[in-house]
Amino acid sequence: MARRKRLNVPALSRRKLLTGAALGGGLLVAWRIWPRHYDPPLSPGIDEFGFGAWLTVARDGVVTVALPQLEMGQGVSTILPQIVAMEMGADWRQVGVIPAPPSGALPNIPLAEKWKPLWASVPVIADAGRFARESRFGATADGTTLAAYGGPAREAGAAARAMLAMAAAERWGVGWEECEVAGGMVSHGGNRSGFGALAESAAGFEPPDPPPLRTEPPVDLDIDPTDLAVDGVVTRYPRLDLPAKVDGSLLFAGDVRLPGMLHASIRHGPVGLPERTSFDAAAAGGVPGLVTVVKSKRWIAAVAESWWQAEQALAAMRPRFSGPRSLDQSAMEQRIDAALASGEAERIATRGEPDFSGPAPIFARRYDIGAAFHNSIETASATAHYTNGRLELWLASQAPEAARAAAAKAVGVSDSDVVLYPMAAGGSFDARLERQHAIEVAQIAREVGHPVQLTWSRREEAMAVPPRTPLALQLAARLAGEGLPTVWRTRVACPPTVREFGHRLFDNLTPEAAIAAAAGEADPLALEGAMPPYAIPAVAIDHLPVTLGLPTGRLRGNAAACAAFATESFVDELARESGRDPFLYRLAMLGGERRMAEVLRLATRFGGWDGGAEGSGQGLAMVRMNGTSEDPEDAGFIACVAEARLGTGGVQVERLSAVVDIGRIINLDIARQQIEGGLIFGLSLATGSSANFVKGQPEPGTLNGMNLPTLASSPDIALQFVRSDAPPFDPGELGVAVAPPAIANALFTATGRRFRRLPLLAPA
Repeated sequence: MARRKRLNVPALSRRKLLTGAALGGGLLVAWRIWPRHYDPPLSPGIDEFGFGAWLTVARDGVVTVALPQLEMGQGVSTILPQIVAMEMGADWRQVGVIPAPPSGALPNIPLAEKWKPLWASVPVIADAGRFARESRFGATADGTTLAAYGGPAREAGAAARAMLAMAAAERWGVGWEECEVAGGMVSHGGNRSGFGALAESAAGFEPPDPPPLRTEPPVDLDIDPTDLAVDGVVTRYPRLDLPAKVDGSLLFAGDVRLPGMLHASIRHGPVGLPERTSFDAAAAGGVPGLVTVVKSKRWIAAVAESWWQAEQALAAMRPRFSGPRSLDQSAMEQRIDAALASGEAERIATRGEPDFSGPAPIFARRYDIGAAFHNSIETASATAHYTNGRLELWLASQAPEAARAAAAKAVGVSDSDVVLYPMAAGGSFDARLERQHAIEVAQIAREVGHPVQLTWSRREEAMAVPPRTPLALQLAARLAGEGLPTVWRTRVACPPTVREFGHRLFDNLTPEAAIAAAAGEADPLALEGAMPPYAIPAVAIDHLPVTLGLPTGRLRGNAAACAAFATESFVDELARESGRDPFLYRLAMLGGERRMAEVLRLATRFGGWDGGAEGSGQGLAMVRMNGTSEDPEDAGFIACVAEARLGTGGVQVERLSAVVDIGRIINLDIARQQIEGGLIFGLSLATGSSANFVKGQPEPGTLNGMNLPTLASSPDIALQFVRSDAPPFDPGELGVAVAPPAIANALFTATGRRFRRLPLLAPA
């Protein structure tokens, strides 16, 4: 007889959920502190019954799955419920998803392990699992969603399936292992019962330990991944958030509206001038709707009946700021140049015994990459209400516990007195790992005594969210008789940007304090992806830390995308130097990298590669991205043939043809969206998304000045996926990394000129 159990779960208020039946609505759950014994974070509502930390089943048969990650367009609110549903045997039309409170029951342990140097004083002995559980660390970043939650989601589905089968078996007097569970029904012979009818009794059973997983792991088999030209194919698992996005009912952070809510706009000091000194209060007196002005040491905000009124008041007040010195673009470039020329390098990684002494010639090139901005559709927006020592927050955050704790500290209350309502993000690209807007809106709400929504303007977003760091990479190789490198060295001059980010996230330091805390440190994570994916006998990777005075942070693709641009541009130059086809040259260098070689071969056939002939306008690049370990089976692979030319309007990319191996494909439609979106994002990094700093201000600081791709200028994109039994790899950043070097190499065959800077047409 199966054992019964009872769950004592604290009540948790909850609004609408997204379901496959398109019930639609906003994703809203109150997130507050949870006890250390890790009660299930998703508590049942009326006529719902809990099945552990991951899901509930209602009397009407709706299965609600907890979502421990931020939905920011990447499709996580579909992928994780899909894994649960496939393992559970649920009908997709009755599956819903709702954000889960931060909980030790749902930690992101792989990300905590990867970021261990950022939070652990002694990383060698620190326990990432313990840290993640005790700090409720569930950040959404670095493509770790599947690594962290794919297995637990599958186990949760299997446990629920067993519990439902136990309830049915007890009712029918049969063995539960003999029952079939599919399509939201449990059956045995002529007996059939839906999930809803079994939910109450099933929730009382103790599931087997370990859960009885299905023989085959979740995989989307409806469509042959190498044939994406089939018309009229509808995925079995359409996105749960799509209907609500189409009809406008999905709530993003800027959509929150509360009774009596006011609106705030803000001004931050230019980079290098962080302290507010003065403003003309009288000049704002004639602005209609202005309610008050809130002043801080580092910013000033106007609060009004509408955001536009608040913005007009700030413009009239003309606030001024001071500091050591405003940031200048030329000064940053000079510091990078000096570091690359004579800075003290620290070796980050080696392979073999790299030695550049000897008579053989050395081939060397330098590549420069400008600061890159996030440019998400939705700028930072947050809503807060402070009453009687308690704070409520509505915002989108990739690190909600860090944001909640920072807001609590900013207004002098305990973490337990802060409730956070998670909102979907209208894009992020890692901008919402930062928590400055959460701090600011909390402080403003404390002063005004009304619900208030803070929205940053586009210029404030460009100035206040740390961009991806500018950097320079110097690559050198010693070539053997066949023109293949035997020794390779990559030297990177950049700030310890990831350590700096870690001080902001984990230590709650201001941007200036984080720069000072990280200054001079070597930063292996800032050079992630610099080890080339080729079988070169001897490789050395060196970091030359630079202090720029510019706060820098994470951006989609991160260090791996920067390294890929330099590596794949350099390999293309080596092939030309050796007089060889860049495809065959790469293939000869791959050694035993079977999966990468297969992707490269397929891409050249798929993209109609002609050998990179002069005037062809074709360019080739490939990228291997490591997952949460160094195991090659944990990696993702992409190769891309780009067709591009220079025209009167600048770079014209006509076609991107890519072949991708991301292991088992759980949802082919979302995988395709992620690769296509990544390629367009990579195109934006190749042609724009960058700015120079003039007196501490980003120029340009608006979207229309950053030369971003439009629908009219976007290229044709053709994709093929390789069928694989390897573990699933997050596809979101592969396209970002491969597009810029493929386009740069295409421009070389089109023009005969090498483009060694990003953006590609940036002045040398």
